[in-house]
Amino acid sequence: MTVRGSWGVRGSGDIHGAGGVRRLRTALLTVPLLAVVLAGCGIRPTEVPTEFGPAPSRLSCTASGPDLGTQSSGGILVQVFMLCSSQLVRVDRIVRVADGNTEMDRVQAAQALLDQLAAEPTDQERQAGYTTDVQEGMTVGEPRPEDPKGALRLSTEPAALTSYALAQLICTFSASAAASDGGAVILGGPGKDPVRRYECTPEVLSRPGTQSPPSTEVGRP
Repeated sequence: MTVRGSWGVRGSGDIHGAGGVRRLRTALLTVPLLAVVLAGCGIRPTEVPTEFGPAPSRLSCTASGPDLGTQSSGGILVQVFMLCSSQLVRVDRIVRVADGNTEMDRVQAAQALLDQLAAEPTDQERQAGYTTDVQEGMTVGEPRPEDPKGALRLSTEPAALTSYALAQLICTFSASAAASDGGAVILGGPGKDPVRRYECTPEVLSRPGTQSPPSTEVGRP
């Protein structure tokens, strides 16, 4: 369907007289008629003028927390960073532990957090707008003898991760027992490249798609 028309703005003097009144009345009646025509073409009018940007997000980015009662039945509360509205948002999760053992070393803690990041969002989280860019199957291992203290080794090179996934991982690790001194994360991959020291900054939290976690190469001892 083709819709043709011309909209003009005239001076106030044009509405004086019977002819001007008729033209004004016709213009006012044309507005709802045009909306009906556009809807018939599959085009729905927006409530937000396009010249002022897109409509605001309808995502709540707020989901109800997990059942804290599971802490007393083989689970502990952890926090991970998920994606919502192109930002990182802290989310509570429950990690299942065997035999009520809540003591984990740094590598075990990092792997538990990584598994939570790679897990599919719950129904409540999806409804709130949460997603994750971390892929399943990635593992965390012990540092190599030549690595500095507090380092972790991923089964995937950090540089091979998407900016979203790396931001999720670094910000989650930095707020946990997987972090080294000062909240930084010393991370490397399976190759021979030296590890790097990553930081989670406010810019990374707000713009994980364009702002990569700042990093510096860490010298070997």
